[in-house]
Amino acid sequence: MKITIHQPEYLPWLGFFDKVSQCELLVLLDQVPFTKNYFQNRNQVRGFQGSVWMTVPVKTKERFNQLICEVEIDNVNPWRRKHLHTLMQNYRKAPFFDKYAPFFNDFFQREWSSLNELNQDCIHYLLEQLGIQIKVLPASTLKPEGKKSDLILDICKKVGADTYLSGISGKEYLDESSFQRNGIPILYQEFHHPIYQQLYDPFIPCLSVVDLLFNYGDKSLDVIRGIGVETIEHLFQ
Repeated sequence: MKITIHQPEYLPWLGFFDKVSQCELLVLLDQVPFTKNYFQNRNQVRGFQGSVWMTVPVKTKERFNQLICEVEIDNVNPWRRKHLHTLMQNYRKAPFFDKYAPFFNDFFQREWSSLNELNQDCIHYLLEQLGIQIKVLPASTLKPEGKKSDLILDICKKVGADTYLSGISGKEYLDESSFQRNGIPILYQEFHHPIYQQLYDPFIPCLSVVDLLFNYGDKSLDVIRGIGVETIEHLFQ
């Protein structure tokens, strides 16, 4: 069984889904420290004048080293209304906006308290819409041990993986010899970012996958895989 492991991010980018589409199991790494102002609680979409950040406000005061699965959303800020407005304002003229708008309208009506639950719920929906059939498992249910390479290896062993697909940054910290001793070879993702038609020019890469979905609908996974489009070589988040 080929698996991949990735932190649960907010409205992930295309590279996330490219990696996931090559595997049989996705383990969402929610039992590691939360990183403030990273992609765990924000991402970018396309606006008329360029990229626009959508950030989920979270409670961090005196919550040092909290785990991703422990992060609470700060709902004092009317972020849900702002995010829905951002999508409607920038994508209402997109070819497939009406197909996905009902989900996001409902999604942003819900009173979320857990960032982890918010991200995982949205990831499940996006996987379904992209046609990616894969089992998804939160790492927190496995109670993994260790840090960095040892943590990844422990997860692989617990789920019975025979191959681990890593992002390119894994080359910086994974102990390949340790994986080899345990009979789990490591593969590294080679993602070539597609250049596709956005509502506005010039093309901006590394946006949330919703930008692609609103513009290409059911053909989005083909675009992620570079079928019928140009690509930018070796572009990673």
